[in-house]
Amino acid sequence: MMGVIFPLWASFAEKILVLLVVFLLRVRAENPALSAYIPGEIIIGGLFPIHQKSSGDRSICGEINMDRGVQRAEAMLFTIDEINRNPKVLPKITLGAKIYDTCARGTYALERSLEFIRGSFTSIGSSDFFCDDGTKAKANYTFENVAGVIGGSYSSVSIQVANLLRLFKLPQISYASTSADLSDKARYDYFSRTVPPDDFQAKAIVDIVEFFNWTYVSTVASEGDYGQSGIDEFKEKAVARNICIAESIKILSNSNPSTFDDAITKLLAKENAKIVVLFLRIEDATHLLDAARRSGVGSRFVWIASDAWGTQEKPVLQNSWVAEGALTIELQSSFIPPFNDYFLSLNPLNNVRNPWFKEYWTSAHNCSFKVSQGERAKCTGSEKLSTGTFKQETKVQFIYDAVYAIALAIDAMHKASCTTEELCDDMRQINGMILREYILNTTFNDGYGAFVKFDEKGDAMGRYNIMNFQKNKKTGSYQYKVVGSWTDRLTIDTDKIVWAGKTREVPSSRCSRPCEFNEFKFVGKDGDTCCWACIKCQEWEYLKDEFTCVDCGEAMWPNPDKRGCHRLPEQYISILSVYALVPVVLSCVGLIATCIVIVTFLQHNDTPVVMASGRELSYMLLGGCVLCYLVTFVLIARPSTITCAIQRAGIGLGFSVIYSSLLTKTNRISRIFDSARRSARRPPFISPKSQIVITLVLISIQVLFSIVWLVLERPGTRLYTPKNKRNEVILKCKTDDISFLVSLLYNIILIIVCTLYAIKTRKIPENFNESKFIGFAMYTTCIIWLAFVPIYFGTLNSFEVQITTLCISISLSATVALVCLFTPKMYIIVFQPEKNVRRLTMNSASYKKPVTNTSSVLGANNHDSYTDERIKLNVNYDERHGVRTVPVPVSKTNGDQDSLHSL
Repeated sequence: MMGVIFPLWASFAEKILVLLVVFLLRVRAENPALSAYIPGEIIIGGLFPIHQKSSGDRSICGEINMDRGVQRAEAMLFTIDEINRNPKVLPKITLGAKIYDTCARGTYALERSLEFIRGSFTSIGSSDFFCDDGTKAKANYTFENVAGVIGGSYSSVSIQVANLLRLFKLPQISYASTSADLSDKARYDYFSRTVPPDDFQAKAIVDIVEFFNWTYVSTVASEGDYGQSGIDEFKEKAVARNICIAESIKILSNSNPSTFDDAITKLLAKENAKIVVLFLRIEDATHLLDAARRSGVGSRFVWIASDAWGTQEKPVLQNSWVAEGALTIELQSSFIPPFNDYFLSLNPLNNVRNPWFKEYWTSAHNCSFKVSQGERAKCTGSEKLSTGTFKQETKVQFIYDAVYAIALAIDAMHKASCTTEELCDDMRQINGMILREYILNTTFNDGYGAFVKFDEKGDAMGRYNIMNFQKNKKTGSYQYKVVGSWTDRLTIDTDKIVWAGKTREVPSSRCSRPCEFNEFKFVGKDGDTCCWACIKCQEWEYLKDEFTCVDCGEAMWPNPDKRGCHRLPEQYISILSVYALVPVVLSCVGLIATCIVIVTFLQHNDTPVVMASGRELSYMLLGGCVLCYLVTFVLIARPSTITCAIQRAGIGLGFSVIYSSLLTKTNRISRIFDSARRSARRPPFISPKSQIVITLVLISIQVLFSIVWLVLERPGTRLYTPKNKRNEVILKCKTDDISFLVSLLYNIILIIVCTLYAIKTRKIPENFNESKFIGFAMYTTCIIWLAFVPIYFGTLNSFEVQITTLCISISLSATVALVCLFTPKMYIIVFQPEKNVRRLTMNSASYKKPVTNTSSVLGANNHDSYTDERIKLNVNYDERHGVRTVPVPVSKTNGDQDSLHSL
């Protein structure tokens, strides 16, 4: 071993490993491994699972692997023969092959791979040489130059082989290893493959699960790189698409039948998970279906299997009814007719280069080349293979493409290195680093429908067929049927699928029903996010995520899809709504009536009826009615700072003008008669000017309250949400209803006092019966206000009804005062003008008016003579009514005339 020359790139650990390999090579040289061999100038190595993995002793191999082993090995030999016949590829160079059996185990594959790296050593021990003539040394055997290796089959095997071959820069192309780990070029830089990695396959399976809306599935994976990396990739993509994993089971490499029985028990425990995703080696898939058959699950599960199951007959051979309805992934591959002709022409007599073909033959024909024992017949070698017993394995095309890829890369490298078509010295020791680059840049059409190309990771493009295992109605036998495909996206024909139980209805696999768009998932205390209860969000909440509803907030409302919120439109009374039209019409009628009264009074300003009504207070009262009617238009207008300020000042001002005037009138009447009963002195402050001053003082109190209110609580608008009506946002003035009621407290006091004075003066003479009409007005007003308060505060959740009620109440209050106080006067002015004269005749039996002279009565029609009139009421007792009469003095001045007449 001292003659070994290490490459410059080798690390200390790698040097130790190389020394160990050299030692093993010396041991292996004494016991060469069995191999299929084609001599050639450039040798391509091959690793195939000729035999299955033994279930017991790991030192021996299992049964012959007819399709995955022998047929795949023959596919490589067939391709080598075709390339040697092809004048366009290495025309004057012969390719050879050396194929070893891996027995589906990584340790076996490593031992066999040692044979491929012998030629990588530039020096060997002197004991390996002998001299013919004493002048020139010649080796006992020569090492063949292996350019690259085709294989292995299982990902676990390829990973271990790749770790060895990269030390000696030997390119490797796999035809079946799909582990995603092998895409890591930092660890497996000399590895390539003609099949796509498992992450494509995992994505295809996730697409299938999502397509059928399965959200609750179980998984079973084989221990090792193929199963574990594949299922991990599936889980990662499934979780991203809200697909839950009910049960995840790993099958260890040393599992026995009880292990698979336990796996089925665990799968059955998840009753709602009817879909089972399998990333299993073919042997594990077979054992799992055997366990399912033993447990009698029937059509309980729908299996979604990776390409290791694919279209293999072994898993379903005795488990057809258990596997019915399964969807399997199969790499898209085409049928190669020349290979069929080649393979069917083989027999043990003409196929001497494949040392395992006899074993294959005996298994295929159930015979033996030894002396016949028991039921097995003796093999003659003349038996015939037929299409009934032989079916082209699905990986044949990928082996074909792998051999062609390395051959075309060698051809390109040869053309760049050599000037002739023969093998030159530069190509006798092929540089694996350079050949790897040629392999990665190789692209070609294989002639059977596949375009071969490698990406920067050495992976092939992903293309799969979706197979459905179903029973043929015509033949009654089970078969795999293509129902879809996957390249970058899924294409599937659901009408072709027959599910477990021979039904075409898509099975359901979910733990809980999908929540509606307005529901969130409530996960129990166990934290299992696969199972939940759907709880409806509140009307005002939006769905923040699938587990949370969040309040949109004030003045906000969720969108129809509950995925966000939008601002609610501000509501206020529309001028065209019935809630606005009714009070507007009432206010307009009131304004018109008030204007008519004002115009009529102005036209008859100096007539006795107008003068007797107290002109100044009457005009002020009419002005108060106008204010009340105008407030309606402010109340139904769109709230703003200005309109809100006018509302708060206008309502109280209008009422205060009306009721201050009425209070002054009733107070004057009461004081006059109270004074007359006590003495003949004229009571103070009964002149019109005094009455106006008193009224203005009363009004100013309300004005002062309003100013203080506006200062303490600045006018403005606010958004109001009625109780239990979160979907409504009302634009209102920035004051609460209690403040509004307090602002009317002063007017309520005025109304109460006016009512009390009206009650007190109810029995005065008929000539002074305006107090009676004031009483009617106040009684009615009290009724209106008693009805208004509960209606107003009882309709807080209906702003339209509330505002309409307020408008109508204000208008009715003004209308009551207008009708009760001015209708009798308007009636006389308009319809009985003959009574609009200055007669002060007492018609009441309670009061007798002595006439001092005729001129004073006749002078009733003359204003100037009326100013000199004196009225003297004699105090006496009317025997019929028992009423005491008192003298009422009448002032001589003009200023006092209306005061008397207004009585």
